[in-house]
Amino acid sequence: MKTLAAAARSLRDLSPDRRFGRVIGVRGTLIEVEGLDGAARIGSHITVTAADGVVAAEVTGLDRSVAHCLPFSDPQGIASGSRVDLVAGRFVVRPCDAWLGRMVDGLGAPIDGKGLLPVGLDPRPIKAPPPPAAERARVGARIGTGIRALDIFAPLCTGQRLGLFAGSGVGKSVLLSMLARWTACDVAVIGLVGERGREVQEFVEDDLGPDGLARSVVVVATSDEPALMRRQAAWTTLAIAEHFRDQGLNVLCLMDSVTRFAMAQREIGLASGEPAATKGYTPTVFAELPRLLERAGPGRPGQGSITGLFTVLVDGDDHNEPVADAVRGILDGHIVITRRIAERGRYPAIDILKSVSRTLPHALAEDQNALRLAARSLLSTYGDMEEIVRLGAYKTGANPEVDRAIALAPRIEALLMQTKRDRGDVADSFAALAAILEDAGSGTVEPEDAA
Repeated sequence: MKTLAAAARSLRDLSPDRRFGRVIGVRGTLIEVEGLDGAARIGSHITVTAADGVVAAEVTGLDRSVAHCLPFSDPQGIASGSRVDLVAGRFVVRPCDAWLGRMVDGLGAPIDGKGLLPVGLDPRPIKAPPPPAAERARVGARIGTGIRALDIFAPLCTGQRLGLFAGSGVGKSVLLSMLARWTACDVAVIGLVGERGREVQEFVEDDLGPDGLARSVVVVATSDEPALMRRQAAWTTLAIAEHFRDQGLNVLCLMDSVTRFAMAQREIGLASGEPAATKGYTPTVFAELPRLLERAGPGRPGQGSITGLFTVLVDGDDHNEPVADAVRGILDGHIVITRRIAERGRYPAIDILKSVSRTLPHALAEDQNALRLAARSLLSTYGDMEEIVRLGAYKTGANPEVDRAIALAPRIEALLMQTKRDRGDVADSFAALAAILEDAGSGTVEPEDAA
């Protein structure tokens, strides 16, 4: 019965006729097509017959009888008058369990050299709405990430969406690989959007490893690919995650990075004639960000959930730049990775005092919250006095609270330091933190959260 229903849906998506057009102009990567008026719609897919084969493209704008299209690959070989075919039906992917352990591109085609990719029965639209807000389940219980700084100070819960905000070269990708291997989940769907080509195999073979890859689907669109393919890779990542969520599984969705998705959307908007707004970003960028990120989260009751971890590459280490500011307002928490901490040699370089998880304080037990707040208070006190201490302007004994912070902060920092092979345990991490605080008789605080 399920097979018949899937076949019926596929038949309904087919168009009873075929439409053809022709190329009347090419401006940069923008292809102008005539002859599809009344049939081409925003988001429709076409194929253009070029000298070296067929180029797939998408309709991104309409101007009277002319459709403006952007290609998914290099448009070399397209000439004026080239034939254009309108592809019938919605663009969909058909994931199944056989996709686990595979790498695909933004269109769902295999790119790992392991042969053909089996297809599932149920088509998943690339761009789908999230579950209605009134029908979604609530965020679930805390899950361990293996990262002590997160498990103690910014815990992650099932169905939560967390942002990793960092500049370039401060350990963001390494932290993402640790989360991909260690975070408790049934399936991981990893989107590498605009990634450096040379780093893809390194990430899959060295960071993710055979065990991590076996439970994962990796979607790749490298930085040299057209903007449309980079944007498509982000949508495909969520479509695959939604497939496994609807099977009742707890899915971990990792995306690196949302910033490159926004840059791709900016390129598409500018090519389509959209006016630039904030820092050159077009208005559709800020409209598409919530449509993408809201697809992660809890499903309907009885379904699974998508726990989302999205990296944001902040421009010039400015954590208030437009994309970072917009994403921070959408997600359920933000983890700030700073160059200052990385330069001290402490990795992951997570700034505890600037990071927030919006599932606190309910994600932790009462005694764990007390330890977290006591440690956070010590780190805050030490941060306020750090420069004075380094300059030698502070005299020991002047303030007992500062003395305690000077004594304990380095030990807490040492607890938070991890390598790629040093997996943390939640219970052990809190036990170690309690031992540090008890050594100095720091006491505890009431489990209230000001965040």
